[in-house]
Amino acid sequence: MFLQDDIEKIIPHRKPMLLIDKITDVIPGEYAKGEMKTSGDEFFFQGHFPGNAVMPGVIIIEAIAQTGAVSMLMLDEFKGKTGYFAGIDKAKFKAKILPGDTVELEIKIIKRKGAIGIGEGAAYVNGKKAAYATLTFAIA
Repeated sequence: MFLQDDIEKIIPHRKPMLLIDKITDVIPGEYAKGEMKTSGDEFFFQGHFPGNAVMPGVIIIEAIAQTGAVSMLMLDEFKGKTGYFAGIDKAKFKAKILPGDTVELEIKIIKRKGAIGIGEGAAYVNGKKAAYATLTFAIA
């Protein structure tokens, strides 16, 4: 298991944009599973929406991507580099993520050629799929 201090040694993200609290399972370059605990104090809940706080879909996708970045940036050839979005496909949002929710994140790298790859990821709350997407990334 990797906690935030460990995660910060792998990916370049920092608060407030470091969204994942821990990595619970990882196979470098292949798979990662993580967790994000929301409190309601996160910057995105403040204006999305006052009196009806809901995690924005783009933040959910970013959290999934950061989970995948941990897996990819653990490979020796990518250590110290940054993963960038190159595409987001088939994104679907099935349930709201609210303040106080624990979000389970997982992503599987399904294709890679050099520094370009594709991952299929999802976010779950209480075992129910809240969102999923196919993410294309480039590492530089």
